[in-house]
Amino acid sequence: MNVLESLLLVLHLLTAVAVCAFVLLQHGKGADMGAAFGSGASGSLFGASGSANFLSRTTAILAAVFFVTSLGLTWFAASHGSARSAIESGVMDKVPAPKAGELPTPPAGGAPGAPGAPAAPTEAGKAPAVPAAPAAAPAAPAAGGSESKSGEVPK
Repeated sequence: MNVLESLLLVLHLLTAVAVCAFVLLQHGKGADMGAAFGSGASGSLFGASGSANFLSRTTAILAAVFFVTSLGLTWFAASHGSARSAIESGVMDKVPAPKAGELPTPPAGGAPGAPGAPAAPTEAGKAPAVPAAPAAAPAAPAAGGSESKSGEVPK
């Protein structure tokens, strides 16, 4: 980051804070009605209409400066171009790919527990007992007392 870009960033942040402050200092549309009946004009620094002109003009100038600094920072960001962040590049880009001899080989019978794979013997060379498929639970009777049938939509 060069010096000009740093100065532009500082100016941008100061302008953003100043725009926020000047917007908060301004009166809303409803405040003009109270000033028309004499409630706010006497204590005002700029008079009844002078503050609105000064604050709104200053806010407009600061907004224009903020817009120009935004464009300048965008131009600086686009001119760097080739620099990629860690999020864009990813963490796995720097990891070398494994060579063919370094990869583990799968077992000959397939993965243990996979369909068609031979079961591993348990105690004394016996094959493990294969559990039976769970039996379907009996259907509960409907609220009306009648049995529901499979595929029937409950009422």
